[in-house]
Amino acid sequence: MVTKLRLKPPSNAERSVRESSLLGARLLLALLAALLLFQSASAQTRFTYSSGQIVSPAYEGWRQNEDGSFSMLFGYMNANWLQEFDVPIGPDNNIEPGGPDQGQPTHFYPRRNPFLFTIRVPKDLGNKELIWTLTTNGKTEHAYASLKNDYMIDNQVISTEVGGDGGSLRDELRTNLPPELKVEGDARRTAKVGEPLTLIAFAKDPDNIPARRGGRGASSAAPPNAAAPANLLYRPPSSLVPASGPGLRLSWIVYRGKAATVTFSPDQMKTWTDTRAYANSPWSPPYLIPEPPPENKWVVQATFQEPGTYVLRAVASDGSLFTYDNVTVTVTR
Repeated sequence: MVTKLRLKPPSNAERSVRESSLLGARLLLALLAALLLFQSASAQTRFTYSSGQIVSPAYEGWRQNEDGSFSMLFGYMNANWLQEFDVPIGPDNNIEPGGPDQGQPTHFYPRRNPFLFTIRVPKDLGNKELIWTLTTNGKTEHAYASLKNDYMIDNQVISTEVGGDGGSLRDELRTNLPPELKVEGDARRTAKVGEPLTLIAFAKDPDNIPARRGGRGASSAAPPNAAAPANLLYRPPSSLVPASGPGLRLSWIVYRGKAATVTFSPDQMKTWTDTRAYANSPWSPPYLIPEPPPENKWVVQATFQEPGTYVLRAVASDGSLFTYDNVTVTVTR
């Protein structure tokens, strides 16, 4: 005789408890999944700012000179994409010992501005440090410069740090020579508000390293913001460092003085690392580096809207190394 077992159907109360437990488990799983998704998204989020952030001074490294002295190289990182700063030499912008003025900029453009100036120190510096102190938006930052071995650099290191030659690591870049640069005329000039001042600079690449070539960084007669030909389409760099195309270029910047009151004609290619597409920057895809002008003679006009003393800097680059020349302009009404 087979006994048939009959399962008693759950009561309404039992059914309610089971449904509540199942709903609770589903809600818990959904909460855990949302938490994991939020953590993953947070880990990958990179915030960018137009303004309100600070400028961090940067010690880039040192190299030894033929006479046994050392050259220390500096730059900075402005965490803003739009906000620029004017910080006069003094408590908020000083390099010690030996300062406060050791040739550092007083105008700070957006984003990364690498290898911008050099301080020559004696061969017996030893373990001493130079300290660059910079205060922006109410916060003070320091760069500590020493001759520790970890900070020793060469031309290839400089090129790598700026994404030179399209991000190349070729050994040929170790022997690369920087551009030759000469600004015509006196190093000190006078100008009047509203009247253009003509600046003439000659620059050339003595060794053609890195060589101007097709693809990224190819020459083009079109202006930097023109549409790219099909064979010059941008390819993302293989490293995390923004890439700059090879090819001689020259731009003027305001190194000291209120840049907002100075205009250049023609508009100058940026010397700061602007990686946005068609941003008139060597780091901006598709890296259309214009051909040098005839006889490698760059003619630019600077017009000042306010009186004061300005330091204008010509920046020549081959895409990997930089050469500078300054002109100090006293502007009157």
